[in-house]
Amino acid sequence: MFDESSIIVGLEIGTSKICAVVGEQGADGALNIVGLGQARSRGVRKGEIADAALVEEDVRNAIVEAEKMADVEIRSVYLGVSGAHIRGFNNRGVHPVVSADREISRDDVGDVVKNAKAINLPAENTIIHAVRQHFLVDGHGGITDPVGMLGARIEVDMHVVHGNTNRLQNAIRLVKGLQLKVEEIVSSGLASSLALLTSDQKELGALVIDIGAGTTDYVVYADGVIKHTGVLAVGGDHVSNDLGHGLKVPLSRAEKLKLEHGSALVDEAMTGRTLTLTNEHGLPLKTVNVEHLQRIMSLRLEELFQIIAADLESAGLVDYLRAGVFLCGGGARVPQVAALAERILQMPVSIGQTNSISGLKSALDQPEFVTAIGLAKFGSLKSRRADGKTSLVQGIKSTLHGFLRR
Repeated sequence: MFDESSIIVGLEIGTSKICAVVGEQGADGALNIVGLGQARSRGVRKGEIADAALVEEDVRNAIVEAEKMADVEIRSVYLGVSGAHIRGFNNRGVHPVVSADREISRDDVGDVVKNAKAINLPAENTIIHAVRQHFLVDGHGGITDPVGMLGARIEVDMHVVHGNTNRLQNAIRLVKGLQLKVEEIVSSGLASSLALLTSDQKELGALVIDIGAGTTDYVVYADGVIKHTGVLAVGGDHVSNDLGHGLKVPLSRAEKLKLEHGSALVDEAMTGRTLTLTNEHGLPLKTVNVEHLQRIMSLRLEELFQIIAADLESAGLVDYLRAGVFLCGGGARVPQVAALAERILQMPVSIGQTNSISGLKSALDQPEFVTAIGLAKFGSLKSRRADGKTSLVQGIKSTLHGFLRR
């Protein structure tokens, strides 16, 4: 049995699965994964709750399984959120230094951060994260902590992630209905990047792409800080839908074909190869061309990477990604997906591996568990840097500070 105060739980309510990861934080702050629970997700569409009753049952099953494996009672979670309503952008706050000696104080830093967060969002939206990037003093940039410096004007660049308040609260209320406290909600893409990237990779510049069943979340780090985030309402389910339409087979059969014969690139060895599909009695139903199957998959995934590439190009970030691209999520399991991404994005691509985390090998090596592991890591970093501020759920406009830069 573990000390409950050292237990941190990440909960991902995904389109294809519900996943709860239990981490134990050691005295040195290191995170050790001690439990994993999962359940097939039946009531989530494109990363958002569509049938609350089904999702509640699936979350309960995942939590119970995680509790049994870790031999703990789960009382609170860090909850991952995704969906096409979530947006990210960069904003700059400005504040004049009014003290007689022009020395920048903690109050000045607090004021400039407050100004950076004073943005005009749609009335129905709320801030999920406001992540500090760098400070500027009298136009001189790249400053991580300006306190004690002399200047007439202080500025701060922040990356702000926001989403629809009601859609965020749907997930929060569902989890709280299970008598679980939601410590914080966390963008799924940011959680995945926390699990995968080292400090060196963040400094060099890296892109994390989390390909889920209903959404694809991506995050760009450069110079050690988050520069860009995005969510696309496209994922593995869309590949299955395309196969169902293109091959004229039921969705369940399309999903099975994708898993057993799919590829992100067309295998030349499959030219002319066919599969005979049978009914429940083993009688032939129809013949499927494997090359055609793989071409449908390749086109959909190619479109996904092209959308991300165009977004990075318009944001002027391509040249900053010197550490390359890291894929995770269930979509990272598709054969040849890294090779296709490399061809489209024109930079090195690899399947991401969790870092600075120990514990269950069965969880740490699987790309589909990266987000939930990252949520637990978020919680461990949060507890190490606890500053007594109100949590996001209590006052849903709390902010994330420097630990997302590391």
